[in-house]
Amino acid sequence: MSGFLGTILDGLTALALAVGLPIAAGGPPPLAHGYVEGEYLRIAAPSAGMLESLSVTRGTQVAAGAPLFAIDRATATAERDRLTAALAQARAQRADLATGKRAQEVAVLAAQKARAEAALRYSTAELARQRELVAHKVSSPDKLDQARAAYDRDRGQLAEAEAQLAVAALPARPEQLRAADEAVTQAEAALVQAERRLADLAPVAPAAALVDDTLYNPGEWVPAGSPVVSLLPPERVKLVLFMPETAMAGVAPGGTLSVRCDGCPPGLSARVTRIASQAEYTPPVIYSVGSREKLVFRVEAVPDRPLNPGLPVDVWPVNAQAAGTTP
Repeated sequence: MSGFLGTILDGLTALALAVGLPIAAGGPPPLAHGYVEGEYLRIAAPSAGMLESLSVTRGTQVAAGAPLFAIDRATATAERDRLTAALAQARAQRADLATGKRAQEVAVLAAQKARAEAALRYSTAELARQRELVAHKVSSPDKLDQARAAYDRDRGQLAEAEAQLAVAALPARPEQLRAADEAVTQAEAALVQAERRLADLAPVAPAAALVDDTLYNPGEWVPAGSPVVSLLPPERVKLVLFMPETAMAGVAPGGTLSVRCDGCPPGLSARVTRIASQAEYTPPVIYSVGSREKLVFRVEAVPDRPLNPGLPVDVWPVNAQAAGTTP
């Protein structure tokens, strides 16, 4: 065996002999070395406050939607309640403008109309009587003019009362209704913001995950934006591999690799999800004899079962394991 893969094999063999590990005869060297990496979700609250409660413990599993912690919410709760009342007030005002006057006010206007009708009936009768008297030369024209003026006055008062009664049944002007609608919309938006702030102070798990760490204890002051809980969902665990150029020809996104690590069950595999476009120097964590100063490509792959972050891994082509030659 020659080239870079042969150099890696020689280095691994020398390292195994130095620490007393057994060497499998006839087995191909790993295609690449790497380690397991976790992409952690660090959950924080947007506002500062005292940590009121912590609902999870390190090393346990948490279900999606389960409560994680709560920052003191007394002020946020009071603000939410205030805005709830303000929204109720805005809606009541809008409804009042849409329904016209109250029944008691309408009753007053109806009584005024009835009084105007009675006055008009009297002035109508008096006008007819004065016309007859003037025609028979019994009354003076002045009294006829007074009766005619009283009739016109009472007729105008009745028209006014009828108009007021009709207006009482109408809603407010369109401009007033639009202003009331906008006030309701503003109150609804403010309440949504308050409820969102209240929910942000007591976040829940965005996905089923392992509670990797808790960074504060109840009673401690938590700055705004400071993570309180660190989660590791199983789907956010990946393999970070560093592959030499000579091995890149058979690797492509979507391809499958066989995986081995110390203490792991056999039959592990991983799906390649990303290949770096540029080469880089071998990281110190995977230095071995003969591999120093060599350029490699960073390759990321998703394992088919959960693995612990930080665990070193080796990968082979799938056909190598199928042939029974993987160490």
